[in-house]
Amino acid sequence: MALARVFSRAQNGLDADLVTVEVHLAGGLPILSIVGLPEMAVREAKDRVKAAINTCGYEFPNRRITCNLAPADLPKEGGRFDLAIALGILAASNQIPAQSLENMEIFGELSLSGEIRAVPGMLPAALKAAAAGHRLLVPQASGEEAALAGRAEVFVAHHLGALCAALHSGKLEAFLPQAAPAPTKLTADLNEVRGQHQAKRALEIAAAGNHSILMLGPPGSGKSMLATRLPDLLPPLTEEEALEVAAVASINGTFDARKWGQRPYRSPHHTASGVALVGGGASPRPGEITLAHQGVLFLDELPEFDRRVLEVLREPLESGTITISRAARQADFPARFQLVAAMNPCPCGYLGDISGKCRCTPDQVIRYRAKISGPLLDRIDMHIHVPRVELSALSKTENSNEESSVLVRERVLQCRTRQLKRAGKANARLNTKEVDRDCQPEKAAAQLLESAMARLSLSARAYHRVLKVARTIADLAGVETINSAHIAEAVRYRELDRGTQ
Repeated sequence: MALARVFSRAQNGLDADLVTVEVHLAGGLPILSIVGLPEMAVREAKDRVKAAINTCGYEFPNRRITCNLAPADLPKEGGRFDLAIALGILAASNQIPAQSLENMEIFGELSLSGEIRAVPGMLPAALKAAAAGHRLLVPQASGEEAALAGRAEVFVAHHLGALCAALHSGKLEAFLPQAAPAPTKLTADLNEVRGQHQAKRALEIAAAGNHSILMLGPPGSGKSMLATRLPDLLPPLTEEEALEVAAVASINGTFDARKWGQRPYRSPHHTASGVALVGGGASPRPGEITLAHQGVLFLDELPEFDRRVLEVLREPLESGTITISRAARQADFPARFQLVAAMNPCPCGYLGDISGKCRCTPDQVIRYRAKISGPLLDRIDMHIHVPRVELSALSKTENSNEESSVLVRERVLQCRTRQLKRAGKANARLNTKEVDRDCQPEKAAAQLLESAMARLSLSARAYHRVLKVARTIADLAGVETINSAHIAEAVRYRELDRGTQ
């Protein structure tokens, strides 16, 4: 046979488009040409493939070889096509049975010795292959990842030579999924945070309703400790959500089967660029907000971030998605993250603190806080003050008076169950129509909210966010009607300067 055809997939964001690898042998000057919009790493495959075939004891055809990656207008990148090209050449030259590759999608990068290496983006490709009813042939190291697709038949290989022998015998190695890993125990319990009962209450509300939260307080008051404990308060991921998280980790090359079902926690340094936060590059890659999908994005020292970097958060906070557009490509990434931010009240950090250390002028404080724009603050549901912890609370040698994450999580789960039963989503994700339907307060509570709107000059967006937070507070209390106490507490979480005057 002078022509062979095998299948693979190209990565495009979280999508994986089918690629047909066509290999044709013809007379003429011996050369291997790869066409079909390959980038540099794909064009270099010809050297890796030739060395791997020769090393494994097979003959690299001394003919003119044309390898077409169709469709021709779809960009191809990385070493993911190496194995498909090598098997296509061997099938076209009748060195392996071509029929053994029918209805199979092939992935893997080749070393010069013939070793088959893992490639990123295996899970999205496997999900697409399973939907198409195709079999999968993947590197040994990617078997567990590909098996998450469920319906696909997955075969694995670690070396080109052994794989060719298996194709001849018809005995490919099927991957057998391992038992699911045991749930990880809590590594950071909420009861380790001494005092800060108001902040813990706010954190519980944020977890229950999936609300974003901004913590303001002096250095060492426990803001970072509170943030790191939020993921363990959140409900467990559903199967669909876990697959989304794993798919994002897969295209980022950080997939770890031991972390299956865990919510991500991302904490980028304040020197991160806008591209690092939202993603980008010539070939679009996910940024921190996508890597935090279905988890927590913690931005410590919020005013130290470049203002232009923070502004890129505005649209994803509303839409839950981010679109990276380039001249030739566009990629959509999910970005339904829970934002937790922390900041000091002033440049020195001690404005309003009982220590009296602050010597910042009013102008310095204004300039410091002006680094965070009003539109961004308006999109953060809850603003809380985290004051200095009293020495008497810190000096306690036991935490029997502090609630554990397990107890708080039970209440969060009950609250989230009410929300899912009522609207099918967390309160923070309700749209305007759903807010009008599910978050209407009683008459006295509505009057209180009108008064707070005028006193605090709240926007229409802030009005709806107050109602959503009040709905979560009512759900935690196990009541259907939003009363004045719920509104009063929700409004209190919009006063950024509370306790710093």
